[in-house]
Amino acid sequence: MVILDERKIKLQETQKTLKEAGVSLNLEGLKKEKADLEAEMSKDGFWDDVDNANKVNARIKSIDNKLSKYSRLYSQSEDIETLIDLAEETNDESLVEEIDRELAVLSKKVDELKIETLLKGEYDSSNAVLSLHAGAGGTEAQDWVSMLYRMYTRYCEEHDFTVKVLDLLDGDEAGIKSVTFEVIGENAYGYLKAEKGVHRLVRISPFDASGRRHTSFASLDVAPIFDDDAKDIKIDPDEIRVDTYRSSGAGGQHVNKTSSAIRITHLPTGIVVQCQSERSQIQNRETAMRMLKGKLLELEERKRMEQMQAIKGEMKRIEWGSQIRSYVFQPYTLVKDHRTGVENGNIQAVMDGDLDEFINAFLAQS
Repeated sequence: MVILDERKIKLQETQKTLKEAGVSLNLEGLKKEKADLEAEMSKDGFWDDVDNANKVNARIKSIDNKLSKYSRLYSQSEDIETLIDLAEETNDESLVEEIDRELAVLSKKVDELKIETLLKGEYDSSNAVLSLHAGAGGTEAQDWVSMLYRMYTRYCEEHDFTVKVLDLLDGDEAGIKSVTFEVIGENAYGYLKAEKGVHRLVRISPFDASGRRHTSFASLDVAPIFDDDAKDIKIDPDEIRVDTYRSSGAGGQHVNKTSSAIRITHLPTGIVVQCQSERSQIQNRETAMRMLKGKLLELEERKRMEQMQAIKGEMKRIEWGSQIRSYVFQPYTLVKDHRTGVENGNIQAVMDGDLDEFINAFLAQS
């Protein structure tokens, strides 16, 4: 049937993309690395070093996930190929709808795998720490921060990332003034670095009795975060100022009676990090130092990228603090990314965490 020829071509194109992704993943190299790690695990005394054992286990799990994901997609492509052959042999046009449905799912998953292969930056596989801050606009801007925080937690839930709040400052009347949270999961930083920048909201404010349209801004900062020994970053104790203060928010009486929250200021760069999520001052300090190391690494990476742009002589410089996306609620609904041009009119889906289209387009462009 002629109608099946188009499906065959589409499947062949998808299979080609899948094979290219397999080459980028270096499947044979991953299999060898897994075998070497499993051999290391079988050695005497391996479990004596718990930290190293946990890292090896985590790496094996990561490799297994990549290999099984590729294997599942390859099997799905073969199943669709069989389904097309069956439809052709039996001249059964009723199978076309099922073929189209399966092809659409496969194509989407293969495209996602292709994007994942682009995450080869030095810190892309790391966890991430995100900080949202309200811009000018009082309650309206603080409400916008709470909406964005919900959006990112929903995105993380959909991608099996774990969210851990490190610091949160409630708004004066509603919303959130600022919130810092850690996102834990493979390639968390690789994906979420695409969201760094200023986010703009346009809507009729529910806090304005006159029903006027307001424009609000919130900034999002994204940095990698590591285990204490993950990166050899030296921080001179004389170059930081450590302040303690009483924690706020959830935690019961304990947080109100002790000054367990920690704020660290890195004097040479002016970077400030703070944490109040842990029960003890020592734990909060350790987490804050991890955050500081990540931000210092991100700062160095930013400088390196800006130097590369200068060397290339491109007219458009990377503006890390620039407005990256607009969210319009009235008089129409539209979310537009100003870097890639990607638009989505289903603003509710976006606010529910459907960010893949924006993130994938940015990574592909980058």
